[in-house]
Amino acid sequence: MSDAQNDYAADLLYGADAIAAHLQLTKRQVLHLHEKGELPTFKAGRTVCARRSTLAKHFAAQEAAAAGDRANG
Repeated sequence: MSDAQNDYAADLLYGADAIAAHLQLTKRQVLHLHEKGELPTFKAGRTVCARRSTLAKHFAAQEAAAAGDRANG
């Protein structure tokens, strides 16, 4: 495998259990947020997946929006 393929594979969180462990949530919380469309997840077949990099960007944007709301409020 090339370095790019290794990076791509290492970035993948395959399954709700892996996502939950990464985010320090329960599997049910991850599935609930996935079902509501509140996490940037996707399905590979029937398995919920996410990318560490995409989750990091998502939460950084959430944090920036909250900070902007506090500054304007």
